[in-house]
Amino acid sequence: MTGISMTSGAPWKHALRFALPVLAGSLLQQLYNTVDTIIVGNFSGEAALSAVGTTGSFTFLFLALALGFSAGNGVAVAQHYGAGDERQVRANASTGIVFLLALGVFVSAAGIAVSRPAFRHFVAVPDEILADTLLYFRIFSLGLVFQFGYNIFSSILRAVGDSAATLYFLLIASVLNIALDLLFVAGFRWGVAGAATATDIAQAVSFAAAYLYMWKKYPLFRFRPRDLSFSLPLARRTVVLGLPISLQLVIVSFGLTFIQRAVNGFGRVMTAAFTVGKVMEMYMNLPCNAFQTTLATYTGQNVGAGRIDRVRLGARQTVAMSVGMTLCISALVWAFAPGIVSLFGLGSAAAEYGRAYVRTIAIINIVLAMYIPLFGVFQGTGHGFAATLTATCALATRVIVTYALKDGAMFGHTIVWWNGLFGFGAGFCVTWGYYLSGRWKRGIAVK
Repeated sequence: MTGISMTSGAPWKHALRFALPVLAGSLLQQLYNTVDTIIVGNFSGEAALSAVGTTGSFTFLFLALALGFSAGNGVAVAQHYGAGDERQVRANASTGIVFLLALGVFVSAAGIAVSRPAFRHFVAVPDEILADTLLYFRIFSLGLVFQFGYNIFSSILRAVGDSAATLYFLLIASVLNIALDLLFVAGFRWGVAGAATATDIAQAVSFAAAYLYMWKKYPLFRFRPRDLSFSLPLARRTVVLGLPISLQLVIVSFGLTFIQRAVNGFGRVMTAAFTVGKVMEMYMNLPCNAFQTTLATYTGQNVGAGRIDRVRLGARQTVAMSVGMTLCISALVWAFAPGIVSLFGLGSAAAEYGRAYVRTIAIINIVLAMYIPLFGVFQGTGHGFAATLTATCALATRVIVTYALKDGAMFGHTIVWWNGLFGFGAGFCVTWGYYLSGRWKRGIAVK
């Protein structure tokens, strides 16, 4: 089989070599999301920016299913790849593709169907931006099937050690998305509809590029439509491995939705500032998320090869790299916060809130970098519910302190960004407690 094995050699070298393309790809993805936000803010106004921003928690809710179940399938493929079982590698990949594409079609329809009650009653979007919010989200939902397809292809490629491939696809999507944003939003003045349409087209192209890449480079993954098969037992395995990951992300999405509701209660100015702050927070999260993905594949391959001894060493080295990179990024964001926030075309009040948010989260996210990579160890060993427990604890803490302190004299509106200190602190304690207990090593098996 072609691909890259991580079952021998220095763990940190494998982790860094694998993580850098993932990090670069995530950076590209975040860059084009940022450009999307900047273009909307500057050419369609603060109201349109708020409308796009307030959809973030719900778009993430649907994407959580794609990310979680594709990652679960990727763990199964990685375990069999580590064991050298080519037949099971192909069978699991085929089942994953069929399952994710079917799920993508269903979620696309569901997103359109639930959009009005969800945003009007659950998120409590202000009436002045509700129409733009619904328009953006419904057009975005039409392209979800392509995002599901892209994610399963990417997970399969990462499972065999090819993390660089996702960088190529995201480069294509990023350049195309920015070009279409400029054409549709800045040129044609289509507003939020143009931004959503640009995203859908870019995702469709990256989906096609991923399929063609797999076909050309990996004979094992040359699937014509008639070659695709679906195995219910293998689909169950994908669900068992992927459900904790999806559930973790869904919990994050629901938690952020409740926080978004609290933010909306402070008015449109705070909503716009929160949109910008969340964009910058995503940048600071990139290293720890990339190393989480890395550790899931690294752990899966080593579990398949029976090399559990390498997992603990790889985890320590990977967490250290995660913290180091996050420190560097946080320092840069702190130093350049005023200039960064000014790019988004905010009014003076919103810009002031945005600067405070960005500088606060630059400090707090260092805590996140200390534990998020360990989620990859839990996922790679089939103990993903430990990550789900941590996400539940962290988000519940953030939501509780937000609503408990938002009207108080000590924090007031600033709890919108300070809630992370409480939530990430709780997450750190739960994650490291579970990891040091060694319970993640129990019942490891490749099926």
